[in-house]
Amino acid sequence: MQSGTIREAVTAVPIRFWLAFGTLVVGVVLGWLTRVLARRVLRRIGVPDAIEGTAFERTAREFGTSTVDILAAIAGYFVFGIAVFAAVAVAEIEYVAQFWNAVAGFLPQLFFAVIVLIVGVLLGDKVELVVSERFRGVKLPQVGVLPLMAKYSVFYLAALIALGQVGVATGALIVLLAAYVFAIVFLGGLAFRHLLSAGAVGTYLLLNQPYTIGDEIRVGDVHGIVQEMDLFVTHVETDGEEYVVPNSKVFTEGFVRIRS
Repeated sequence: MQSGTIREAVTAVPIRFWLAFGTLVVGVVLGWLTRVLARRVLRRIGVPDAIEGTAFERTAREFGTSTVDILAAIAGYFVFGIAVFAAVAVAEIEYVAQFWNAVAGFLPQLFFAVIVLIVGVLLGDKVELVVSERFRGVKLPQVGVLPLMAKYSVFYLAALIALGQVGVATGALIVLLAAYVFAIVFLGGLAFRHLLSAGAVGTYLLLNQPYTIGDEIRVGDVHGIVQEMDLFVTHVETDGEEYVVPNSKVFTEGFVRIRS
């Protein structure tokens, strides 16, 4: 008696609902497989090593996960979302189907925008680390701003691309990008005019070599042996002390090379 009731309840459900349920089950399986496969692919191509030390990765680990796991999860949920849309279409639920059809057109754009933002954050963090490493030997206060400028420039570009994906007007994005570039150039020129001057003088000194490592020179009140030269500064050692002299000071105040 009870089995007959169950059979009648099952047969009373339209076949399209069973097909929709099957579609959801397949979506769950495919979403899980996509998540596992994406995690393996990201690890195989060296993503964990490439993003090691970035702020995003450190934050993810504080929450007990990783960037690779987050990206893999997003890919899995995207596949499952497609299965949900397919199930609704199969079930032919009129009003729900209309809603999900509207959402379905927006989902790929949202998915791409989220991926762009995450990649932008990771790339910005990595650029900051690289720029910091490149300018570690330059002992000028203005240099400390360069890594942050590079980082937030990448963030800004990623945000513009992501906003473009979700339907923000392209013209407005171009205006914002132009304003940002102008601000970077203008403010950067004001902030780094001394740094640029030192770089130009450093290029002249490196090409013409009026003094080299090991020479004894005097720049202003600094008198000692040249230990190191780069594009921006000259390291002069005297009596166990090392002076870092900006190349712009060498150019404006002049120097004296002392011959032994």
